[in-house]
Amino acid sequence: MKKANPLVLTDFYKTIHHLAYTPGLEYLVSYWTPRMSRYDYIDKVVVFGMQAFIKEYLITYFNENFFEKDREEMLSEYKRLISNTMTQQAADTTEIEKLYDLGYLPIQIKAVAEGTRVNIKTPVYEISNTVKGYGWLVNYLETFISVNIWHPMNSASVAYAYRQIVNKYFDKTVSEKAVTRIDFENGKMLSKESNAVLANVKSAACGDFSMRGMTSIEDALKSSSAHLLSFTGSATIGAILWLEEFYNCDCTKEVVGKGVPSTEHSVMSSYGRDGEEECYRHLIEDVFTAGPLSIVSDTYDYWNVVTKIIPSLKESIMKRDGKIIIRGDSGDPVEIICGTVTELEEGKEYTPEELGTVRCLWNVFGGYINDKGYKVLDSHIGAIYGDAITYERAGKIYELLEKMGFAVSNVTLGIGSYTYQYVTRDSLGQALKATNSIVDGKERQIFKDPVTDKVKGANFKKSQKGMCCVYRDGEDVLYKDELTFDMVKDMKENLLVPVFCDGKLLVDESLSDIRARLHGGEF
Repeated sequence: MKKANPLVLTDFYKTIHHLAYTPGLEYLVSYWTPRMSRYDYIDKVVVFGMQAFIKEYLITYFNENFFEKDREEMLSEYKRLISNTMTQQAADTTEIEKLYDLGYLPIQIKAVAEGTRVNIKTPVYEISNTVKGYGWLVNYLETFISVNIWHPMNSASVAYAYRQIVNKYFDKTVSEKAVTRIDFENGKMLSKESNAVLANVKSAACGDFSMRGMTSIEDALKSSSAHLLSFTGSATIGAILWLEEFYNCDCTKEVVGKGVPSTEHSVMSSYGRDGEEECYRHLIEDVFTAGPLSIVSDTYDYWNVVTKIIPSLKESIMKRDGKIIIRGDSGDPVEIICGTVTELEEGKEYTPEELGTVRCLWNVFGGYINDKGYKVLDSHIGAIYGDAITYERAGKIYELLEKMGFAVSNVTLGIGSYTYQYVTRDSLGQALKATNSIVDGKERQIFKDPVTDKVKGANFKKSQKGMCCVYRDGEDVLYKDELTFDMVKDMKENLLVPVFCDGKLLVDESLSDIRARLHGGEF
């Protein structure tokens, strides 16, 4: 589809609201708010995405597809579209003509800084018109803003929640110092002191595998970029470019995101079932002789790979400068990684399924026991699981690894579209609602408070009233409403600061700024 006039990238009903507002409306103020959480594990929302939206759409897109378009051509196309699909009255272009002649968007956006976590029901964006008579434009932009903003904020909030699981279990089980080396020879365990140093990289613990399950390329880039606020792993190459374009970063100078060489089932099955061992040998000994390599291993018999094929290649794997990563891709991820038996009885034999991937690899390759007392696989071998991972399953995998005596860094988790795409705007109840106005020169506070709104007993559709001040109270970011224009004018504690005004970007932060704010400087 050709690039459309941004004023038709909205809902039909928006086109008639300039006729419907109260007579004498001069200014309107609205707030974008995450009004509720349908996640048991999210009570704060990560602010993210407005800077990119301003650059890409409020500036570039509006200029190229509205203000710089031929006036008569633009108006003719608008009238043709609306008059033939809605009503002739709806095709009134009086206000659109005035906006075009003005030459810029008379809109101011105030925002809480990106990377800030705000409490549910706290507004994160304030939107108002800067020129008298353009109050109609504020909520006209609602749909245009919503379709670009809600999903990145949702994904950023979910990724942060995953990161908190990582932080919790890394702090418990992962250490920079390894104190005992464990080797296996002829089925016997050998141990000796070691001074090896282990990497404690929380940001690499979870990768984003969701792109193919997203609704569009653009959707995937935004969501994966939100994931990269809390992690560095992603299969979505384009997210790196998106962040470089809109968030002042450079993958040649810093870690924006990282991928890992990996195989897929078409690669593995191209050797045929009888050639499976040949496939592994060729990949490990001939093609990828150094660096990390993730090998999907469930094309046929996963446990045969883990207990027969991989052990047969132990010598070659241990000679490589890099890690071979075994990837399961079907079954119950908790059981595939951790097995079905948590506590083992001494002297009893167990099946591979009962042991799980990590213990099977440990029994072949050994590794280290760190100074916290947890086992860490030899640096030449590891595991990854990227199918059907959820927040709950991630927590369960880490919980069981801890109980089994293994550091959680032995496994990387891939987060897919079930987590990042199986969501809606209502997952965090995000919406833009009008709360204040000036009508015929007088300030008028407005609000909505539906008596029928009883979801979860929270009355979540009730809007703020009047002007709002967003402020920090310890770990919380809260708000006060029912304020006037004069009251908020000089409130220094107000976290809502101007980021866009009259067609110009006012704040231009970097990815590193936002990561530091979100994670307290420890990314």
